[in-house]
Amino acid sequence: MYLLVENIRVELETDPPEWKSCRETFRTELSEPWGCHGILQWGHPWDSPELTPAPCLPGFPVRSDEPFALLLFTMVTKFCSGHAPHFPMKKVLLLLWKVLLFTLGGFEALQTMKVRRREELGLPPLPEDSIQVMRSMRAASPPTCSIELAEQQQKRGHRSRRPLMKQDSLDIYNERDPFKNDEAGVDEEEGDEVDGGIEGELDLMERDALLPTIPAQRPPMERVLFPKGLPWAPKVRQKDIEHFLEASRNKFIGFTLGQDTETLIGLPRPIHESVKTLKQHKYISISDVQIKNEEELEKCPMSLGEEEVQETPCEVLYRAMLYNLPQYMIALLKILLAAAPTSKAKTDSINILADVLPEEMPITVLQSMKLGIDVNRHKEIIVKSISALLLLLLKHFKLNHIYQFEYVSQHLVFANCIPLILKFFNQNIMSYITAKNSISVLDYPHCTVHDLPELTAESLMLVVFKSAPILKRALKVKQAMMQLYVLKLLKIQTKYLGRQWRKSNMKTMSAIYQKVRHRMNDDWAYGN
Repeated sequence: MYLLVENIRVELETDPPEWKSCRETFRTELSEPWGCHGILQWGHPWDSPELTPAPCLPGFPVRSDEPFALLLFTMVTKFCSGHAPHFPMKKVLLLLWKVLLFTLGGFEALQTMKVRRREELGLPPLPEDSIQVMRSMRAASPPTCSIELAEQQQKRGHRSRRPLMKQDSLDIYNERDPFKNDEAGVDEEEGDEVDGGIEGELDLMERDALLPTIPAQRPPMERVLFPKGLPWAPKVRQKDIEHFLEASRNKFIGFTLGQDTETLIGLPRPIHESVKTLKQHKYISISDVQIKNEEELEKCPMSLGEEEVQETPCEVLYRAMLYNLPQYMIALLKILLAAAPTSKAKTDSINILADVLPEEMPITVLQSMKLGIDVNRHKEIIVKSISALLLLLLKHFKLNHIYQFEYVSQHLVFANCIPLILKFFNQNIMSYITAKNSISVLDYPHCTVHDLPELTAESLMLVVFKSAPILKRALKVKQAMMQLYVLKLLKIQTKYLGRQWRKSNMKTMSAIYQKVRHRMNDDWAYGN
């Protein structure tokens, strides 16, 4: 089911018109309240969508007023309550995530709906496309903690005791030394390579060749290009303008005019300019309009009549979820807690590993290590699925109606969602994010179309324990035999460390090539 939904969901420019038509038909059927009747019973994604009755999952009554996503939410609650511990929860959550992504739309579709909704309400267009702004935004350097500041001060103290050099010689050295870098945010592991070791010896001849050819004078400094403005346009609410004028009138006149934002008599010229700037950046959100409409309906329920509600996929899903919505949120957070990296096994915790643990426990080191990687991968997929579907629900409910968003948020807070999120951040966050919980050669579909290489416990053991940065630092020891064996250990695991690691550690790869014995047809440097 997951592969079916995912293959139909992904759009390509080369799709023929009939495929696009089938995709929209499938999207509509998947979001409508069809209950359990044959939505996912097509023989092929692009076959004629003639629905045939299909048997429902055991233990689930047929209800024709529920969308398919609600069936999956019900499976989640049954799993957490202990009534169906055999459900393959990782696959259920993956399917639920993709069904929501397909029927409700992703972030780009959400942005398009937001623009269209503002046009329907007669609101001015958005000041910027938030997705494009985020794509062009560069990451900032992380703030330094007190321990790092103390270390930097110690290093500065050591540098100050170095013997003085003539200025022109210092300039030549800085320009010819390929390792020197003016950037302060150099990674610690890369800095370890700079301090000598085997890579320093390898490039010694290059640096000596560069020395006589570089002139003593410094080149002109490059101009620093500063951004023209902030990435986000500022937003001002109507209440902000009213509060500003109220404070200004109290200060300069001595009385206020309520919600009047037009009368500026008696106020000094700078206040006029400030009010003008505030009004230029006034922003009325869709939520503001929705809240105002609800207040008017509450005041005049008889004269205004019943509110017209659009039957969007989001509205249909919310109406179906509303009765058991607190249980759905609690169940998702329970599974998320069980998949948290710092969670300890408890007697009352949910067993989320039922569909990953084998019937017979591993007996060899290699089998144990494969199982360990599988368990971590299993947890990572669960965490990403729940995080993604919660974020999708919150964003779509907020656009559909602000009170729907607040109701879901309220139950997430009641279910201790905030400390759970903090639990994920209260750890070595960099190692958690960069952890690679998979073996590329065993991933699908690679394992089905390629010949599998011989996996040994030694090669996997080094990757699992993240030995590469530790071994790289060991290369600083200037002892030939030790460097040889360290490079051998690195060579064993290079194909499993990924392409990006090999690209950013080319000096280490060159050292392996020069120092370690090679075997014919060994693809250690390419990882094919």
